[in-house]
Amino acid sequence: MLNLDDTYLADEHRQFREQLNRFIAREVVPRAPEWEAAGILPPELYRQMGELGFLGLAIPAEYGGTELDARGTVVFGEEIGRSSFGGFAASVADHADMAAPVIVRAGTPAQKQRYLPDIASGQRVLGFAVTEPGGGSDLTRMKTTAVRKGDHWILNGQKTFITNALSANIFITIARTDPQAKGGNGFTILIIEKGGQGFTTGKKFDKTGWCASDMSELFFEDFAVPAENMLGEEGKGFYMLMQGLERERMSMCAQCIGMAERALTITLEHAKSRAAYGRTLWDLQAIRHELATYAAEVSAAKLMLYHAAAKKDRGESVRLEASMMKAQIPQLLKRLADACVQIHGASGYMRGTEIERIFRDARPFSLGGGAAAVMLDEVAKLL
Repeated sequence: MLNLDDTYLADEHRQFREQLNRFIAREVVPRAPEWEAAGILPPELYRQMGELGFLGLAIPAEYGGTELDARGTVVFGEEIGRSSFGGFAASVADHADMAAPVIVRAGTPAQKQRYLPDIASGQRVLGFAVTEPGGGSDLTRMKTTAVRKGDHWILNGQKTFITNALSANIFITIARTDPQAKGGNGFTILIIEKGGQGFTTGKKFDKTGWCASDMSELFFEDFAVPAENMLGEEGKGFYMLMQGLERERMSMCAQCIGMAERALTITLEHAKSRAAYGRTLWDLQAIRHELATYAAEVSAAKLMLYHAAAKKDRGESVRLEASMMKAQIPQLLKRLADACVQIHGASGYMRGTEIERIFRDARPFSLGGGAAAVMLDEVAKLL
């Protein structure tokens, strides 16, 4: 596959990739089938990854993080995606590269000191509780409310499709605090800790893919959140979340690229060794050309991703690029995964095979972080 490391990455990125790649091969791939069967990642995995510095890439060094930039996000996403276990990738990315940066951006010094060291070390697991039953990609439709009473916010409502809902003990959530406000105004972000009266979780969802990632609902009924757990400015939470979308979308696209490259690798190996009509599948021009086309498409998508990350590291906006990539790269992965199953034949549709898992786990990427149709509309607005 296309190697862009020498062109775009510094030594610290390359070393991070090598260390993470070795860890995943040694500790994740052999054990991940057990996690898929259980439907949840074990707490000790987060602690292992934290000890090695893999969970603090968005967190400043003073709080125990590795403080990597946007290119670090790309490397992290590619390698966890290359594991081919989408559930593992989704859960650790949600913890390290989607929820944690919100505290980094908006937290007070006291909040950062209280939460970030445990997040970076994996001692506590973080979740991102935003989506609601009637909202989906339209975050302005949120109905969960928070009312200030003395030194607490009283939270009422429901969140759904929440990654790490059962394993996390800290959540970044958002609620409507001004019922009269219009559009994206009147929403406030809160850090909530699991437990206590008025906080319950639903049953674990039985998903088609991402099986090692626990997902459920969260219910709040007069749940009291300390006032000091408000993140950033009251009423501006929606816009604070928007500030992190570029990084989140690049993270998801990087996971897609890593998974796509893995799918191509194992399918090329299969095509070159699978006997067919006195030759191999690779000897059939139609197969060669299809895989060559996908290799070119993945490489082009990867080049755009690295370009966007380098641009963001220069302090420039990549809102357009991130929206374009989020609209297209997950769709590319879906098409590629389907083609790879076809080339593998019946064996590619058998549970327990790597390509079948990639086929299942490719699907959610075009749903989360902004659905494909929403992203295309976002692109159109920026043209």
